[in-house]
Amino acid sequence: MMREKIDFVLKWVACFVTLTGAICTALQVTPVNVYLLNLGALLYLIWSIRIREWNLITINTALVTIYAVGVIVDLVK
Repeated sequence: MMREKIDFVLKWVACFVTLTGAICTALQVTPVNVYLLNLGALLYLIWSIRIREWNLITINTALVTIYAVGVIVDLVK
């Protein structure tokens, strides 16, 4: 029961963070948008690992990698 509650909260926090990152992208609020999208993808990755959903693990691993590269590029500038 507790595991299901944690999964539920994790999933919805990830959703909220990702949507906030998308809003920041639409409003050109940088670099906050990249950090929020990275955090959202990371939370979704944790959730997908917990529920063992391999397609979500794959896509969120790719997203975390892509967003992390964006953060690194931004920091190097």
